[in-house]
Amino acid sequence: MHRILIADDESNIRHVLEFSLQAEGFDVVEAADGEEALRLAVEQGPDLILLDVMMPGMGGIETCRRLKAEPRTAHIPVVLLTARTRAEDRREGLDAGAARYLTKPFSPHKVHAVISELLGVPR
Repeated sequence: MHRILIADDESNIRHVLEFSLQAEGFDVVEAADGEEALRLAVEQGPDLILLDVMMPGMGGIETCRRLKAEPRTAHIPVVLLTARTRAEDRREGLDAGAARYLTKPFSPHKVHAVISELLGVPR
């Protein structure tokens, strides 16, 4: 079973993603901010991280940079989730090491398709 770490400061988004991912057979771990996401990534060893860009404290871009700089988490694909739609924002996220950049609002179906692609999981 693949483990997904969801890091988002909005609990309703975490819960919608958790519900839809668990229904698809994924194990889900949740974090409410970047610091918690970094800690859980090391402790839980997720197969993929869904990371909100705009969080209080450490935002998703900086969290992604730190995940990619840490040898224990550098291999984990990161999918950034954000309301920011400008090309510069997308470029910044991908330059930080994200595998994908999805803009809100997004459907759980789209998120699952991206996860399946990145993890090589049949849909």
